Amino acid sequence: MAISFALDKKLIFLVMSVSIIALTITAFLSFNYAEQILKERAGEQLFGESNIRGDTLRILFESRIEQNQILSTDPMIKILVNELNQSSEESLQNSLVEKRRDFLTQIQAFQTLIGFSIGFEDVKIIGKNGDIFFSLGRTEKENFVDDPLFQKGLKSSFVDFEPFQNSKKMIVVSPIFAADSKMGDEAIGVLISRMRTSAIDNILLNKSGLGDSGEIYIVNRDFLMLSESRFIENTIFKQKVITPGVEKCFTDGIDYQGFYLDYRGVPIYGSSYCARDLGFVLLAEIDEAETIQPILILQERIFQTGLVITTAMAIIAFVISRTLSKPLIKLKNAANTIAGGNFEVRTKIKTRDEIGELSNAFDSMAQKLQDSLLEIKEKEDVIKQQEDILLQFSDYSEKYCVCMIDIINSTKITANLSDSQTSEFYRIFLNSLAIIVRNFGGIVIKNIGDALLFYFPVLHSETEVTMKKCLNCCLTLGESHDELEKKLLNENLPSVDYRVSATFGMVRIAKTSTSSVNDIFGTTVNRCAKINRTAPANGLIIGEDFYENAKNLEGFEFKKVESDIVSPEHGYVGYIVYRKKETE
Repeated sequence: MAISFALDKKLIFLVMSVSIIALTITAFLSFNYAEQILKERAGEQLFGESNIRGDTLRILFESRIEQNQILSTDPMIKILVNELNQSSEESLQNSLVEKRRDFLTQIQAFQTLIGFSIGFEDVKIIGKNGDIFFSLGRTEKENFVDDPLFQKGLKSSFVDFEPFQNSKKMIVVSPIFAADSKMGDEAIGVLISRMRTSAIDNILLNKSGLGDSGEIYIVNRDFLMLSESRFIENTIFKQKVITPGVEKCFTDGIDYQGFYLDYRGVPIYGSSYCARDLGFVLLAEIDEAETIQPILILQERIFQTGLVITTAMAIIAFVISRTLSKPLIKLKNAANTIAGGNFEVRTKIKTRDEIGELSNAFDSMAQKLQDSLLEIKEKEDVIKQQEDILLQFSDYSEKYCVCMIDIINSTKITANLSDSQTSEFYRIFLNSLAIIVRNFGGIVIKNIGDALLFYFPVLHSETEVTMKKCLNCCLTLGESHDELEKKLLNENLPSVDYRVSATFGMVRIAKTSTSSVNDIFGTTVNRCAKINRTAPANGLIIGEDFYENAKNLEGFEFKKVESDIVSPEHGYVGYIVYRKKETE
């Protein structure tokens, strides 16, 4: 069952649809744009934090190395290390006792000058053979020749960390070179300092700019966390961190920024600062949920705003629809009243718009209909008296040559024409061909849609002459195609092809009260219309009776044709007619 909607409901539906579509598109674009902006800002914020703190750590590490090198390049320490390297194994222990006070004096001077500010706690001075020459603290090793820190420290200065209870200690290692060493000389010893990491922790544990879920931490080459986690306890040297930021740094030496799962398996947005040369990567991360929280708030507010706007638009649409539909409903009721036979109804709508103009036109139409009805009733009796004489069939039949001209594909040709162009098209076509028919003495009866029906009366004594005249007329109609094309082209009208058919036989005669030309009916006329569809474009086809009476006429050639329409099985026989070509 079809559901119908009143005009006011359609108007409300239209306004609501437009409003909802517009709000949906606006909300979608605003949401996407806001999401992009917020993610960019979160990325920029984390990028700034990671770079600022990463640069600060780099400066801190490099300063610790430089400060450690101050001690490693002390002239007295160089002399002491060089002398102890040259001592034999038997005399080394005695020499260490003698030189300890000298070492201690230099180190205490360093600690007074710099050490307290950098959290200096312990120092070990090791000879080139791994023997410990001096240590502020206790040591479990007697020889460091196989120690990785010692081996690496013979080549260059670096920073490393070691676990200490639930925290860590910074280790700064620097080579010691002889006083007269040159570029490329081997180190004569290694200085290993241990320092507190409070300065590093202050940089990493500062949560400003990181929201409720952000954190900053560092990871070493072994993918182990070197700072406290905001979410997990005792993570230093225990928590593995294998994330894109760490892998990109220690594999490719580049920074990384984007969304990924952190060491907890939680989706986060992170930015890394790669310091592969110093052996660490700094990571600044914030939970993805916190990143998109403003987006969700914006989405909720957009929805609430849209709901308010949609409600307001619905109310406005309802008011407008009622204003528009009320006079239209009045017009509809008036039309139904007229349809019921009451022509006295009037709408009398006085609005100054198209509806008011429509009302005036409707009232005028109703008045004219009422006047026309009265006039029709007055003439009804006269019309009834003349009904019997409108069409009278005669009681006799005659033999005629009946002909028809029909346009090929007329519906398709006129489909793209305006009403005025269509009228002009048919006027040129029908009038041009009707003139040719009259020139040959044919009688045009009527046009049937896009077809023209005409005939040639046949007197018994003039049958041959009439048939020849009919054939010449029909062939001339086809030969006039080019001239007709020019007329249509001059009026910017499309080209046309047509078919001509002719039959011979008895027809019924009918006289009408509206025309002096007799109308014709019967099998001969029907046969002419039937075989017309088989005629070639701008050519002529004739029926069997016509052919039997015209086949011996000079100047014409006849070719029998068969088709789905014209065939003995269907009761129709047709012949295509051509002018006989003159032989030289």
